Amino acid sequence: MNTKHLLLSLLALLGSTILSASVPIGDLFYNLEASTRTATVTYNNNSSSKYTGSITIPATVTSGGTTYNVTSVGYWAFGNCSGLTSITIPNSVTSIGNSAFYGCRGLTSITIPNSVTSIGNFAFSGCSGLTSITIPNSVTSINIYAFQGCSGLTSITIPNSVTSIGIGAFTGLYLETSKQL
Repeated sequence: MNTKHLLLSLLALLGSTILSASVPIGDLFYNLEASTRTATVTYNNNSSSKYTGSITIPATVTSGGTTYNVTSVGYWAFGNCSGLTSITIPNSVTSIGNSAFYGCRGLTSITIPNSVTSIGNFAFSGCSGLTSITIPNSVTSINIYAFQGCSGLTSITIPNSVTSIGIGAFTGLYLETSKQL
């Protein structure tokens, strides 16, 4: 292999490695997928527990001159952010990952857009500050322990599109319901 081919191979490897790492853009961190030009809001051990107040996730982000559609909130993206009070998720997001908002006790407001089709395991577990939530019609299943320990919930709207509710999805809640769970 000549030097030119070796250098090109190393650059290609380096480029894919950089894009798989957590990249800071604005106030959030993302995993960027070059082939699909999509981004996932992700966990960063230096900052995720420090998110406070109201956060708006953008529909698109730009890095290195390339624009990426934000399509998911990934694993533990906002885990244990007890100072986070509200989150706005754009219509570009189709999935909320496992434990994405786990332990966000101060979270009182979240709007799940109609674009979301899946809510991961433990996604909102321990969000005791949430008082109401509306699951959009696009969701067909609520995974295990998704809202476990959300003791402040007094109202939850589950559409008829939800055909599967995982084990313990609402453990620790005392709601009156008109839908057979």
